[in-house]
Amino acid sequence: MTISVVAVLILAIAYLVAAAVVPFSPASATTTSYAAPTATLPSLTFPTYGATAVEAPDFPESLRTSGDTKPRSIASISKVVTALVVLDAKPLAQGQAGPTIDFTSEMEGLYAKYLAVDGEVAPMPSGLRLSEYQTLQVMLMKSANNYAGSLAIWAFGSLDAYKTAAASWLHDHGLDDTSIQEPTGLNAANKSTATDLVDLGQLALANPVVKEVVGTKAVTVPGVGDIENSNKLLGMDGVEGIKTGTLDEAGACLLFAATYERGGKTVTVIGAMLGGVDHDTLDDDVQRLLHSVADNFHVVTLTHAGQSFGTYSTPWKDETDAVTKAASEVLVWGKTTVKATTKLDSVTTGTKGERVGRVRFSITDHEAVTVPLVLEQEIPDPGIWWRWTNPFEGA
Repeated sequence: MTISVVAVLILAIAYLVAAAVVPFSPASATTTSYAAPTATLPSLTFPTYGATAVEAPDFPESLRTSGDTKPRSIASISKVVTALVVLDAKPLAQGQAGPTIDFTSEMEGLYAKYLAVDGEVAPMPSGLRLSEYQTLQVMLMKSANNYAGSLAIWAFGSLDAYKTAAASWLHDHGLDDTSIQEPTGLNAANKSTATDLVDLGQLALANPVVKEVVGTKAVTVPGVGDIENSNKLLGMDGVEGIKTGTLDEAGACLLFAATYERGGKTVTVIGAMLGGVDHDTLDDDVQRLLHSVADNFHVVTLTHAGQSFGTYSTPWKDETDAVTKAASEVLVWGKTTVKATTKLDSVTTGTKGERVGRVRFSITDHEAVTVPLVLEQEIPDPGIWWRWTNPFEGA
């Protein structure tokens, strides 16, 4: 009898010990369906003439185009190429005036040459000496053809040598649909596509000297006088440049850039519009296009802090959610699709706020964003009593 009681006690103790130490299987985990954010966005407002391209460089795949895709005459937008090619040969740091240019009789003769074909010119009195920076100002702001030609001759020795240098520079920068015959743009054979010009605009803004000059409204240059920027949109609707162009064969043209504050960030838009009837009409159309582009920037909220992306359930009826540790949002441009992929870790017990997985958001034309998931509430150990009364249920 005593042996039987002892045996029962031994078995009971063995059971209690075994039930108390048996490991649990992980809590069951189920993911929560994700309701992707949606937005209604306006269509871009393109003109019906010529050729237009617009892009937000920091937003992949944002390039949009309208109209002719073949190279067209670009008129004085050519002077942006002139500036960049000259600065490639005679570089300036921001804030530097650069070397002094002594204008020769050959350069002075360009005034009459370009005026005879109704080209824009600026005074160039005999014996004039200006810095490289000042000469760039007169060329880019007033669009003075005699200063464009003078810069090319000064930097390369002749207009023919400039043409060779420009061709090499265009090739090196991948502007394969752009051809430059001379530095002013008076030659209708200076041609480019709207998309190439958008790339040219990026190169112009990347050069701090060019960016500063094309963003200047007015300046007084000794020997030349007061000059105003030919770009009448400068300072309006965020416009900060870049260059006008006018020629019978080209129509009214504008290579433009604008900046906006969206979602706490500064965003830049670069565009080109070619073939306008006149600059008043073109400027109105550029403004309409820029308004529609600006309205396509929008902030997408991927998740709010504490948003549930899954649920953990235990055999002892405890339940808690896997929630985002923090809110996440992104600034996007245009129509955007968001998809969420949730990865939940294996969890048996855990403390509130413990990381238990992640959710990865795939966003159209944007880098993926990953947000940590944490336990909304503790998953506690069920305690010894539950273990004894639910033998091996969680194993």
